[in-house]
Amino acid sequence: MQSSPALDHLHIFVLAGGSGERFWPLSRARLPKHLLRLLSDRTLLETTIRRVEGLVPWERVFVLTNCAQADAVRAELPFLPPDNILVEPEKRDTAPACALATGFARARDPQAVCALLPADAMIHNGAVFQGQLADAARLAGEREAMVAFAIPPVRAATGFGYLHLGGDDGGACRVLRFVEKPDQPTAEAYFQSGQYGWNAGMFIWRADVFLRETERQVPEIGKFIREFPAAGATEYIAARFPALPKISVDYAVMENATEVLAIRAGFDWDDVGSWSALPEHLGHDDDGNTKRGEVVQWESRNNVAISSGRTIALCGVEDLVVVETPDAILVCHRDAVQDIKKLQPLLKESQR
Repeated sequence: MQSSPALDHLHIFVLAGGSGERFWPLSRARLPKHLLRLLSDRTLLETTIRRVEGLVPWERVFVLTNCAQADAVRAELPFLPPDNILVEPEKRDTAPACALATGFARARDPQAVCALLPADAMIHNGAVFQGQLADAARLAGEREAMVAFAIPPVRAATGFGYLHLGGDDGGACRVLRFVEKPDQPTAEAYFQSGQYGWNAGMFIWRADVFLRETERQVPEIGKFIREFPAAGATEYIAARFPALPKISVDYAVMENATEVLAIRAGFDWDDVGSWSALPEHLGHDDDGNTKRGEVVQWESRNNVAISSGRTIALCGVEDLVVVETPDAILVCHRDAVQDIKKLQPLLKESQR
């Protein structure tokens, strides 16, 4: 791939601190969605990291995670330098995580371009993704703007945030506004208009541009970035990170940024947000059942059944999600998968 000044300064950060509560009982606090082998023999995290292989050296690929997951993340990614696993002392949402990434990169390289990627999205067309990520880095390096990816919607989804897109501006679209998850009629209107894309939560910016925006909008986060040290990062993070406001980067910075540009994704994308996403990737039998592990069925349709050992037997049922683990069994209607996280307060601590 042709090099450029922006690529020479590109630092890639993968955000891997989520809990993946919607994939309980397979996912737990210490084994979240991105550390599961849901779709292949690789975890979603390793798949995400491998997707950028060759774009920059491994020395400029980093993972942001939390204390509970740090050891498991290191074990999954032995090819990354151990110091490239950056550990947040506590969960503070995505704005502080992005500030940590940007401050760390800026302290190493004042001309740093930062790419922030979620750990748990599935993209099959890796070559197109890598090419467009390189394009986004070049654009961020040249412009006084932050760059996002807009996923062309394939349906009127209510589970994603949207980007309202304006006209073409140098190979990208201006983002007119960020929109939260809409209701169904609004999503239908967005889908029909052709003026909206799904917000994939993938952002690229120059460190100095993000610093300027945070100092204008969230001064305490801007101060954290500006004062990030070139040495002693671990001690600095431990002392300063927990005091940062707990807020998403969309709310804190992106929605009111001076300029945000979006590249329309030419690659496939799925955030694999719930059990009902699995049939698209794992396929199904003639009755619409997606099965993994020891599963048998009779006169049953459109179910998702995942066994970790014991046999799951489906008899005369439809539209269920059944997941078996050594210490728990989930039985859920497919229409209720978004509510699985509401079970968390009802579970024993050892089951969370």
